[in-house]
Amino acid sequence: MQARWHGHILAESDETLEVGGYRYFPPDSVRKELLTLSPKTASDLECPHGVQFYDVADGGERSPRAAWSYEAPRESMRKVDHWFGFWEDVEIVE
Repeated sequence: MQARWHGHILAESDETLEVGGYRYFPPDSVRKELLTLSPKTASDLECPHGVQFYDVADGGERSPRAAWSYEAPRESMRKVDHWFGFWEDVEIVE
């Protein structure tokens, strides 16, 4: 399974998990050099799982808040603790 963005492979793993309709990738499968921390919004701070969003960027291309990870997940999301989800213009392919 891959997470692709503008010709870049952001993550690749055979051990992804689907939770709540989103595909999550283990942290060691993610190219973190293409991610930068997004400032937390008020709704991020209210998230019970401690969500942290990331901007995806390479050179002049940028997709704000297109990746996220849960830093303090409660029971329902614990299996994807510190794993990465993607959305917006990031394509998930097998």
